[in-house]
Amino acid sequence: MRKFLLLWLSLSLPALALAEPLRVFASVLPIQTFVQKIGGEHVDARVMVRAGFSPHTYDPTPQQISALAGAALYVRTGVPFEKAWMERIRAANPGMALLDARAGISLREVEAHDHDEDGHEAEHRQAADPHQGEHHAHGEEREQGLDPHVWTSPRLAIHMAGRIRDKLSELAPEHAAAFTRHHAALVAELEALDAELHRLLDPLPSRKFMVFHPAWGYFADRYHLTQVAIEHEGKAPGARGLAALIDQAKQEKIRVVFVQPQFDRRQAQQVARAINGAVVAVDPLAADYIANMRAVGRQFSQALQP
Repeated sequence: MRKFLLLWLSLSLPALALAEPLRVFASVLPIQTFVQKIGGEHVDARVMVRAGFSPHTYDPTPQQISALAGAALYVRTGVPFEKAWMERIRAANPGMALLDARAGISLREVEAHDHDEDGHEAEHRQAADPHQGEHHAHGEEREQGLDPHVWTSPRLAIHMAGRIRDKLSELAPEHAAAFTRHHAALVAELEALDAELHRLLDPLPSRKFMVFHPAWGYFADRYHLTQVAIEHEGKAPGARGLAALIDQAKQEKIRVVFVQPQFDRRQAQQVARAINGAVVAVDPLAADYIANMRAVGRQFSQALQP
């Protein structure tokens, strides 16, 4: 019996080693969710920017950097912390594959303040179709001023999911059929979400919403809304710029200022008080992507009612 067990273990251990799931790091929680849904049991998906932290100022922990040494893949999205940390992430595991999930997507420019410090009109650019821009996701040097929050559009999330499926299949071809099945199930969920959001948001007569941090540009583009941002590239407006934003909100009957839980909401509260409105938290970084985006859709629909 003992000899049988030893023989079984000698034959099984190599197979067990081969069955070790791929360790994959994703920059933010929604992308980690996509990786885990597509990879299933064959993937150990981990996140770099932990829940409750801002991807603008995040510093990976020593434990995360150490864990990168055992990773097969890092999925990046161009969030700001990556600009400072990408070389160190690469150095932690030179053999680790890198995937920019945004490749093939035309990135939109982050909206500037509608009014500058002197109260003059500033340029305000928002692409009607995020697939038809001039800035493509291929090179860190071109990312300044471009919006990394691509996943807030379910349609663009479908594109990113396809790239994740393809990369996982490349790294673990023996599981490609499973990755394809899981990807198809995720795409069906995302398509249903997209249709639901269209039903909620398309009929609304009011199309402008105000946010503190401009994280919802791709969402706005997809559903033909206009994002009015208080903050721009980490900089809050001065007194005159803030007064101009308050005047704009009053003129356009904006009654809700959306804030991201990871950011200080004091300036958003100042605007909300001035317009006799409310501050509402919506999180573009929530892990449960489908449920969160449904909730976000309902919150936007309610806020934009006449």
